Amino acid sequence: MSTNVSVEVNEMASVDGQRGKARGILDWVLVFGLCTLLIYAILAFGAVEEWSTFGLEAGGAALFLVWVGKQLVSGQVNLSKNPLYLPAVLFFGLVLAQIALRISAYSYVTQYEALQYVSFGIVLLIAVECVREEDARKKFILVMTLFGVLYALFAIAQDLTSNGRLFWTRTPRFGGSMYGSYVNRDHYAGLMEMLVPIPVVLSLGRLLKGAKRVLAGFGAILMASTIFLSGSRGGMIAFVLEMALLAALIFATKRGSRIMTMSYVAVCFFTAALVFYLSKGQVLGRFADMSPDMRLSITKDSIPIFLKRPLFGWGLGTFPTIYPQYRSFYTTRFVNAAHNDYAQLLVETGLLGFALMLWFLVRLYRRGLPPSRRWDVKWDRALSLAALIGCTGILLHSFVDFNLQIPANAAVFYVLCGLATSEPLAGSSRRRRTRIAETEEVL
Repeated sequence: MSTNVSVEVNEMASVDGQRGKARGILDWVLVFGLCTLLIYAILAFGAVEEWSTFGLEAGGAALFLVWVGKQLVSGQVNLSKNPLYLPAVLFFGLVLAQIALRISAYSYVTQYEALQYVSFGIVLLIAVECVREEDARKKFILVMTLFGVLYALFAIAQDLTSNGRLFWTRTPRFGGSMYGSYVNRDHYAGLMEMLVPIPVVLSLGRLLKGAKRVLAGFGAILMASTIFLSGSRGGMIAFVLEMALLAALIFATKRGSRIMTMSYVAVCFFTAALVFYLSKGQVLGRFADMSPDMRLSITKDSIPIFLKRPLFGWGLGTFPTIYPQYRSFYTTRFVNAAHNDYAQLLVETGLLGFALMLWFLVRLYRRGLPPSRRWDVKWDRALSLAALIGCTGILLHSFVDFNLQIPANAAVFYVLCGLATSEPLAGSSRRRRTRIAETEEVL
């Protein structure tokens, strides 16, 4: 009888081991798949063209299928109680209502935007559910930091040897102030605002020692310098405010130390020095021309548009369609966005959509701030803080630009929101090894 029990235990242990191995493989597929999808969207000109947008949506669908496969292998559906899920789902319900009730001024565009929103929801889900263990977070930090440094080097090289083409081969159809793989330098700056806090936080904390810490600091300086070199005024201001917020959090929570303070000052000083050297002081010239432009006029024009349909709005994605009849100034340019994400959201989704956005942000900061209190010694909290700082930067920049209308930047934003609010499993790997050891001891 004891022999039969032992055989059954061995079989159960073998099955559990195979399932655990399969889950582990799928976990890494999801983490690296998420990073790959974000990098693809960025390099594919921000995923603004139909083929690149389709690639982002198809990649998101593939990740979702892998996640479903992981749940089937596990034999149960494991879904955390993330505070962002409810407002995100309700916002999607509002968009569906705009389509179903024919509220949208251009139903086809709203349906197109709804599909994009589904892909954003998927990357949010993957970030929350799959980038939770300490090892997974380390890998995400490594991949995205390495990409950020290489991408910044590429952007500088392309700018110094510019022939007016993206990747030296692609001529923008409508021109633009290109930088990196983006036609609009403001969108490049918006991306870097979200990525640069990761190496900055690593360079200030105690997670890295010696040369590794110096390398993180170098990566932060290089990435931050390109925000200024791109010439984006909104990006420059947003980055400065990010660094001010980081300094406030360091000293308000009493985590600051002499070495941390020196590291912070060094990052700021060498970033300024590199920018001055590469731009020969021309960056400050961008602030010499601060005369009002059409962005302020578009924002003002958004008010009467909103008042026409204040509750449900005109339909997600419809701003470029309805704006010409309300435009108060002459221009030969096509106004494809409000250059203010908040004004555009208010016009397209009304008070209901705007209220859900505010609820989403309140939950983001309520959950995101507490885990950052010991960010200097814990990988999971360091990433949470960096993600929250990155979200703050892009949200500030969104007052004067339309970064969140760019699919690649929106996807990165939702991933960072998920990382800032997810419940880390820092000790899960250790606990799993302990359980395996205890099982083997029993057998």
